[in-house]
Amino acid sequence: MTVDTRTARPERTDRLRRARPVLALAGVAFVIGAIVGAGHGSNSAYGVATRFADAWTHRNYVGMYGDLDAVSKHAISAQELADECEHALRTATATSQEVTGAARQAPGGLVAVPVRVRTRLFGTLDLTYALRVLAGGESAGTNSAGGVVWSHSLEFPGLHRGEVLTSQLALPPRATLLARDGSVLGEGPATEAGQRSSPLGAAAGAALGEVGPTPEAQTAQLESEGVPAGAIVGVSGAEEALDPLVRGRPGGQLLATSTARGGASRVLAATTARAASPVRTTISPPVQRAAVAALGSQLGGVVAMQPSTGQILAVAGLGINDLQPPGSTFKMVTVSGVLQAGLATPSTTFGYATYATLDGVKLSNANGEECGGSLELAFAVSCNSVFSPLGVKLGAPRLVAMAESYGFNHSPGIPGAAESTLPAASQIQGELDLGSTAIGQGEVQASPLQMATVAATIADGGHRPAPTFLYGSTPHTLATATSASVARTVRRLMIAVVREGTGTAAAIPGVTVAGKTGTAELGSAGAGGCASSEGGTGTSGCHSASEEKASTDAWFAAFAPALDPRIVVCVMLVRDGAGGETAAPIAREVIEAGLRAGV
Repeated sequence: MTVDTRTARPERTDRLRRARPVLALAGVAFVIGAIVGAGHGSNSAYGVATRFADAWTHRNYVGMYGDLDAVSKHAISAQELADECEHALRTATATSQEVTGAARQAPGGLVAVPVRVRTRLFGTLDLTYALRVLAGGESAGTNSAGGVVWSHSLEFPGLHRGEVLTSQLALPPRATLLARDGSVLGEGPATEAGQRSSPLGAAAGAALGEVGPTPEAQTAQLESEGVPAGAIVGVSGAEEALDPLVRGRPGGQLLATSTARGGASRVLAATTARAASPVRTTISPPVQRAAVAALGSQLGGVVAMQPSTGQILAVAGLGINDLQPPGSTFKMVTVSGVLQAGLATPSTTFGYATYATLDGVKLSNANGEECGGSLELAFAVSCNSVFSPLGVKLGAPRLVAMAESYGFNHSPGIPGAAESTLPAASQIQGELDLGSTAIGQGEVQASPLQMATVAATIADGGHRPAPTFLYGSTPHTLATATSASVARTVRRLMIAVVREGTGTAAAIPGVTVAGKTGTAELGSAGAGGCASSEGGTGTSGCHSASEEKASTDAWFAAFAPALDPRIVVCVMLVRDGAGGETAAPIAREVIEAGLRAGV
């Protein structure tokens, strides 16, 4: 039977009088009923009901489960209770909950607790949480402590027994995406998977991105924002990154739905769908066309961005969502650490060699070439025999810390963009492992977006910008990777790469370009493999030229004008040889397009 809250008043008065000293010391007047003997009178039922409702508002599902009666605990597990309550909160688009008043008797022997729920879509809802509370010994006729009788109506306040919370929602028409110059980038209904209509056609590609059914990994989050299951949303590129701004506000009804066959639904709240206004992106049509045309049919990626703001100007191919070993472009990170630690200056000299020996293994220079001399020259020609030992001298903790300040092991901040990684310092074991990491091999993985961000950080005086697809957003610095003086020195070294080193194919008449090539060996990096490359670890002469080209990724990262940077470009080509030969010319074309467009 249920607790009759109208009986045993003299008994209760006597108990309260005896309990007052304890309650005064505890200072918790709110739990009078709970402290004064569970299972005795109305205050116990009110206390249990209030505690249960308060636990629900704080998503304390363990506490809720602890207050269930014995039979209910056999009918539902703590995890099932948590899952069902969480689903109801997502269905309501709830953002916060609170108990707003005292428990009271309700019809049908229930205890009612007033609750306020704030939601994203339906405003603030003042509802009643109605519970059935059993006294001790009532649960299945045993001598149990009693408790709350579970039903699905307890998943959310305002429900009657035999009801569950549901919703009927729909998205408004998807807003138009604009390019940075105000022209249309993507428009039209989002009724099926694929790219929306764009004046750029296929050239809009990875920058505009595509729409499609809600990805499984995002279902719960989108459900909490009112996006119906199976709705078409942004799944890549700017469509995904700016989806919350483009999809508008869903509209429809929040319902209490009967679980009985043919049962009706009651409307608890309703809201009207509201379409979003056009959203202006950072994509530059001329730069985007140039990036797509220059990449052509090659497997790889291109990213162009504005270094001072982090605004993404163009994305082609695998620019933001693919990871590859960055090879010697990672030396931008390594040399920053070396300079910051004071281990060398641009004029510091090193002996000439064709390889460095670490842990008994030879790490060769490209094509077995002999190099050395000043740090500036070694950087310009991407000398492994200098930079591998420098990485060992710098040490894993400082090398990893520098990489992380440049953005490795951190989310890029763009939905759908891959996170670039390298191992923790404690996991880089031995000189060979460390030396390989210092030249962008080993277990280092990066996206073109990440290496563009590294170059942008150097271009902006050591300040790492937050990449963004949203035009007009306030630029902000995610981290200060290096001092301004170190950034200036690295810029000087990168200028030498294009003037006289491995990146001369990126030179533009009348424009000073700063860049860094990379040729990442695939396969047995760090273990004395056979291919010879800028970032390689093997000995030369093991493969034919065509075989060697197919075993390396080509990279190039650059910015221009070097002394007043306006555009940063990173190019990555999968299995396409040396970065200075194949990636640098593509970067030059994109940079030229950006400078002509006045970005």
